[in-house]
Amino acid sequence: MSDTRDFEVVADGLQFPEGPVALPDGSVLVVEVAGGTLTRIAPAGEVEVIAELGGGPNGAAIGPDGLCYVCNNGGFVWFEESGLLMPGDAPADYAGGRIERVDLESGRHEVLYTECNGHKLKGPNDLVFDGAGGFWFTDTGKHYGRMMDRSAVYYATTDGQHIEEVFFPFDHTNGIALAPDDATLYFAETFTARIWQFALRAPGTLAAPVQPFNPADLLYGAPGLVGFDSMAVDSAGNVCQATLFNGGVTVISPAGQLVEFLPMPDPFVTNICFGGDDLQTAYLALAGSGQLVKLRWPRPGLPLHFLNR
Repeated sequence: MSDTRDFEVVADGLQFPEGPVALPDGSVLVVEVAGGTLTRIAPAGEVEVIAELGGGPNGAAIGPDGLCYVCNNGGFVWFEESGLLMPGDAPADYAGGRIERVDLESGRHEVLYTECNGHKLKGPNDLVFDGAGGFWFTDTGKHYGRMMDRSAVYYATTDGQHIEEVFFPFDHTNGIALAPDDATLYFAETFTARIWQFALRAPGTLAAPVQPFNPADLLYGAPGLVGFDSMAVDSAGNVCQATLFNGGVTVISPAGQLVEFLPMPDPFVTNICFGGDDLQTAYLALAGSGQLVKLRWPRPGLPLHFLNR
């Protein structure tokens, strides 16, 4: 496995980058959560703002129409500690979260969803498309002083006509991904450092009703002081989990076993995606220090629907 000596900085000076998407032309999209932008980073490192979204764009994915779909958490109060940028509570102008989509050529963007069944989206965080063209997304919720929201997982369609809450309540749902056959949904809880797994029988449909406190639904729970952010799946079906506090990437097998841990020199490793012709270039968002880095991964990443074809 590669270690911290092997990575290359693609871009720095970013404002808490998350949601990397490696495009076929070699460029990488990121959201800058603190800057409120969707940003493209060219292979040589040039940085271009595609869209000024405001709020807190948090996760991104390319949909079946070629547009970029973005989870927007509505924003944070930001502060610095030990030279690292960190998110805090909801800001004074917070008005809720939303799902947006962006035309990468023109930068035009529109809001697709702001609520589900009368409940406002609070802090949409990350999303993944299935082969049918629908998408799963997490809503982390927000913190407000001494209070915080419970979180949820939703399934939605790109026509703006269907959104449903599939999982509630969970605690700080964050990264989300699908197994290679789209038959298993994975998602992580940040502060419990747990990865959950649920079988699917059709797009957006669970194979069986959720059973509270069912240990079979827990893929992995991490020991020690760590947090789990976003995730990606590799071609072997391993969940590659961006890891906070003890910053790095935790790799978990489909059977729930720890495969390996890659440490990185930033406690806020928030995202991983795969790119390159062989999908063996891993891009990591080192959000606290504002960097996008890349390194050689020992296995190819799983091709994403509507992107890595």
